[in-house]
Formats: sequence, C-alpha cells, structure tokens
Amino acid sequence: MEERNFLRPALSLAMLLVGVVSAAVDAAWFSSDTVRLVWYAAAYLPVGLGVMKEAWECASKGDVFSEFMLMSVASIGAFVIGEYPEAVAVMLFYCIGETLQDMAVDRARDNIRSLMEFRPDHASVVEGGSVVAKSPDDVRPGDVVEVKPGERVPLDGELISGDAAFNTSALTGESVPRTIERGREVLAGMIAADCVVRLRVVRPAGESAVARILRMVGEASERKAPAELFIRKFARVYTPAVVALAALTVVAPWLWSMAGTGFAYDFGTWFYRALIFLVISCPCALVISIPLSYFGGIGAASKRGILFKGGNYLDAMTRVDTVVFDKTGTLTRGEFAVVRVDGGRPGALVDTVAAIERGSNHPIARAVAAAAKDKTIVADDVRDVPGYGLTATVGGSRWAVGTLRLMEREGVDYPKELASAAETIVACAKDGRYEGCLFLADTLKDDAARAVEMLRAVGVKRVEILSGDKQALVDKVAAALKVDKGCGDLLPEGKVARMEELKRGGRNVAFVGDGINDAPVLALSDVGIAMCALGADMAVETADVVIQTDRPSKVATAIRIARRTRRIVRQNVVFAIGVKVLVMLLGLAGMANLWAAVFADVGVALLAVLNATRVFFDKK
Repeated sequence: MEERNFLRPALSLAMLLVGVVSAAVDAAWFSSDTVRLVWYAAAYLPVGLGVMKEAWECASKGDVFSEFMLMSVASIGAFVIGEYPEAVAVMLFYCIGETLQDMAVDRARDNIRSLMEFRPDHASVVEGGSVVAKSPDDVRPGDVVEVKPGERVPLDGELISGDAAFNTSALTGESVPRTIERGREVLAGMIAADCVVRLRVVRPAGESAVARILRMVGEASERKAPAELFIRKFARVYTPAVVALAALTVVAPWLWSMAGTGFAYDFGTWFYRALIFLVISCPCALVISIPLSYFGGIGAASKRGILFKGGNYLDAMTRVDTVVFDKTGTLTRGEFAVVRVDGGRPGALVDTVAAIERGSNHPIARAVAAAAKDKTIVADDVRDVPGYGLTATVGGSRWAVGTLRLMEREGVDYPKELASAAETIVACAKDGRYEGCLFLADTLKDDAARAVEMLRAVGVKRVEILSGDKQALVDKVAAALKVDKGCGDLLPEGKVARMEELKRGGRNVAFVGDGINDAPVLALSDVGIAMCALGADMAVETADVVIQTDRPSKVATAIRIARRTRRIVRQNVVFAIGVKVLVMLLGLAGMANLWAAVFADVGVALLAVLNATRVFFDKK
C-alpha cells in the first residue's frame, strides 16, 4: 500500500523534473506555451485530482475552508498566473507530506493496535478428558481451558493447576516473568512461560481484562485534552479568516491605487502573494500533530502498563503537585507476614503456632505457616474460640494463641505494652503462663520507597498516605517511606474530608488506590489512579488512570510521560506558528515564493508529526 501511495507522486515528480530541465536548457520541443501548459497539467493531475476530490467532498458537507480547498485554490491560481512548475510543486510536495504524515500516524496506531492484540483466536477447552478448540466468544465462565508454553491465555481465569510462571509484558510492560500461585487469577493476554497450565474461566471474553483495555484505549481518543479542543475551535475560525485576508491582499492594494496615491498596482504580483499567504495559512501542522502527540503519549503509557482513559487525563496529570496513596494493597502487599517474635525461643514459638493454626484459612494463619520451618509438629484437640483465637494441646501442654482478649479470658498475665503495639499480634500462652508474641504486619512493596523518591524527582511537592488502619501503623509506614503525612483510623468519609481539605488549599491531587473501597476519593481527586485492578469493575469505571501492575513507582512514570507529551505539544505549537508567521510576512513583502510556502505548510506539518511520534518511540 505504501508503494502504491508513492506511485503517483513519483510520476508527477519525474514529469516536473523533465519540464524544469527542458526549460533550463531551452529544449525546442518545450518552447511552446501550449506544450508547457499541457505537460505541467499532466504532471499535476496524478497528485491534484485526489486533493480536489477531497476538497469537493468536504465542501459538499459544509466544510468549505478545508486544507484541501486551500491547496486546490493555491495551485490552480498558480496555473492562472503562469507559474506552472510551482503549481505542480505545491500539490506534489503537499501530497508527499500528507503520505508521510499518514504513514507516521498509521505507524503509531499500529503500535497501539499491537499492544491490544493480546487475545488468540481460539481457546483449548477441556471437555470430557479431551481438548476441543473453540472461539473465545463461545467459552463460558466455569469452563476449563488449557494453555501450552508459549501460548497466550485466551480469557481471564483461575489457575487450577500448579504454580506457574507467566510472561505479563503485553499487559504490564514488565520484562521479568511473574509466578502466579494456584487459585490466583490469570488475565487474558499473559503467556504461559514454562509448563502446560489449566484455568477455570471466571468471566466471558467481552468482559475480560483485555476487552477492557481495548475499550479504554479506543475511548481515550474521544476524551480530548484542552489543547486539542482549542485547536479544533481555532481551526474553524482561523481558516475562513485567512481566506478573507488572502482576498484582502489582492483587493486592498488595488483600492489603494484607485485612491490616487500614485501606487502602481500589478494584479499578478499581489495575486501571487495571496496564493503564498493561502498555502502558508493551512493549519494542518497543528490540527494533525497535537492530537497525534496525545495519542503518542497514551500509546507510550500503554506500552509501560499505564492506561490513560483520555488525553484530558494525560493533560491533568501534568499539573499534579500532590500524590495521596491508600496504604493497603497500594504501598503494601496486602498480605500479612511475621515481622518480629518476642519470646524465649522465637523459632519454636512460630512452629508451634503454625501447627495449631494449620487447619485455618485465615490470612494470619497463612502468614504464620509461611514463616514456620518445622512442619512436623502436631497439634491435638484444636478448638476455635470465635473472636478470640484458638486453644490446643501440643506435646502434652495446653496452648492458647490469639488476641489479648484471649489472654485475659484465660487469666494470663502479659506485658501491658502489647496493647499499644502498631502491628497485629498473636499472643501465646502455655499452661496458663505467657510464652511470647508474634507480631505481624502488612509488608511494604519492593519499590514503595523508590516510588516516593521518583515522585520527588519529578517535582511532586507533597506525598501523603490515607488509611483506615491504626494511626500507629500508618505512622510507621509514613516514617519508613519519608512521606509528608500519614493519616490513619479513617473511614471513607474521613478520606473524602482530607481530599477536600487538600483541594481547598489549591493543590492538584492525584489519589492512588485500589479503585474499590476508595471509589469516592478516586472520583473526587483531580486524577484518580487505580493500581493492579484490571479485574475490578469499580477501578475501571471510577479511575482516570489504571496501572496494570502492583508497582507504585509507575505513578511517577505516568507523570513523566504526561509532561513529556505536553512539552512536545508546546514545541509543535511554537514551531508551527512561528515558521508560518515568518514566511507569511515574507510572502506579503514579496520576499518568499511558493516554494517557501510549501515548506512552511507541508514541511512544518511533517516535522511536527515526526516530533509528535517521538514520545511513543522513546526507549527511556
């Protein structure tokens, strides 16, 4: 297709060069004005007919002052005044520029599209011991699908085979394979890395994570940034205005000469200058490059696992000066871990508690089991005391493990400072005597501290944490991450009140949360960011930006991409308007010809488009 796009311009260019060379050497066959007119008209038609057709179609729909109309009028006007080579050149280079622009735009769209083409065209469904190939649209929740190493997961599903590694780069931008445990959810688009896996489908194809991503990127182009909306409105007013000014360029000098001022008016000269003015005035550099800049920014973010739901949110992200994080699941893993043990024999205490809680699915029990080393200890007569903990017999001794209220119920004396502990505690008693205590806490994510550092590096002035956890625990996390403030013991309305307080202070706030419990705050913030929530309806619906990994450092990456996109937009605006105004003034003064006008229009537009796509191909 690209080769065919250049066939007509190549023919016109060859005929133009032959004509220019023949005129330069005074070739006999080219001395007749009629021959020259016919020759250049033939050179003009391959590139001019398509543009004039577009101009007619636009005019029939009410868009009379389109760029196609301007180029058609300018080139036909050049024929009228006998500037045949320039008439062909105007349309030729315009068409070449438009083709190159279309190629740049298509390349950006293809890159976006390649990011979205995650889902294979079939799913291997397990039915009665055999595997049947079906369309993903025909697979229903509850069906079991099989995925071989190197194949893409066709639908969102629960992993029912053993733990397995998956390549998640298409969804998250992460290059390192991710191990997913049995029972956890695997998203469509991931690639099985090292073994055959089986999944139980949890939602239909139309509601999968991939389908949501596709819809979000598709809808993003409809949500325009303020700069895009301004340029569209500007072009509607600007184009008729410059046509009127071009007409005035021809008429005003004539009226001046008729006023008896002694001014010698030459219609050809001023008509030529008006044509230059028309060619330069085409606003295509702005109309094309600015939306493409935002499109490139959205694509660059998507490539890195960050989904902006519109150019307007990309623009809003550039103004963020305050970032507020939810704690659990955002800065922390959302999973308990044993962080400290008080007691005479810490290892033995953890092993004993793990044996007592072995039959429980409670998150605390799982955390203790993960920390235990000796799995051979056996607990007998295990009894659950609802709201308090567990009692059991281990090695002939009676144990009680659980809350401080259990210790009080059992009449066990314990250190009173445990009541003010920030962590979740599991107190232990053996035969009615305090034996020790396990301290559990939600551990920080690996890059939580780096996320705060990166936000400071990109110019974010304030970072806060809002959480419903105990204030002492929030203070501990805030101190570890060196944030400006940590607010704990907050109900949802408390988070909303703090957000309103920040906004009343004139701050542009981005809130980062899980998108489910924090929906009111996400909606209230200037930019709502949901993390690792592709499977959550509330996240997709409420948040303005969705980060597809559990890495809070991606927030700073999103801000960097947004600000780089804005810089490119500003560069294009300044460059396009600056060059156009300069050549426009030179044209009115008779110091610029149609060749300069072609560069000021087509050349500037092409350079602006190439500059706009720079953000998408940036490797940093």
